[in-house]
Amino acid sequence: MNEPTPSNAKRRLRRDVLIAAGCGVLVASMVGASFAAIPLYKIFCQVTGFAGTTQVSRIAPKHELGRELTIRFDSNVTPGLPWKFTPEQNSIKLRIGEVATVHYKVVNEAARTISAQASYNVTPTTVGAYFDKINCFCFTEQTMKPGETREMTVVFYVDPAITKDSDQDTLNTITLSYTFYRLPEAARPVAETPDKNSSRL
Repeated sequence: MNEPTPSNAKRRLRRDVLIAAGCGVLVASMVGASFAAIPLYKIFCQVTGFAGTTQVSRIAPKHELGRELTIRFDSNVTPGLPWKFTPEQNSIKLRIGEVATVHYKVVNEAARTISAQASYNVTPTTVGAYFDKINCFCFTEQTMKPGETREMTVVFYVDPAITKDSDQDTLNTITLSYTFYRLPEAARPVAETPDKNSSRL
């Protein structure tokens, strides 16, 4: 049997290194894509209103329409979050283009400080592209002290552009839904052990 020559062995080694490097790049690309998928999906939903994701607006519409809609409010907390979360009103009547301000009451029923943030959507999901928030407690993390009660506000309107969408001609009710989920606690530093020698000084 012929033994491989040094030149053949070098070629095989070079080929194996290239294959290994290619596999490494592929794995790294797949991991990177998986991490990027979440923020990209979130941006896609915010831009298109997909899955009932609402829009963010800085200014109110210039006019209101006579057509009224009923806006219902749904509030939830995920298991393990000891917060009481309720809207001050279950529903309101709102003209298209009219700006509304709605308040929610949140109580931290735990004996320690907890941070959480609210996810949100509207149903029917097809109206997400027309439901605009000017301000909302859901935009930021909320940290509440033990037993603290807080009023949280959302300011919104339904974009008059909805009247140009024939699929929404029969729409009369929109449900705005929030779910508070607990945020992981920051790692606490380990307490330092007192230096026995320093206590003798």
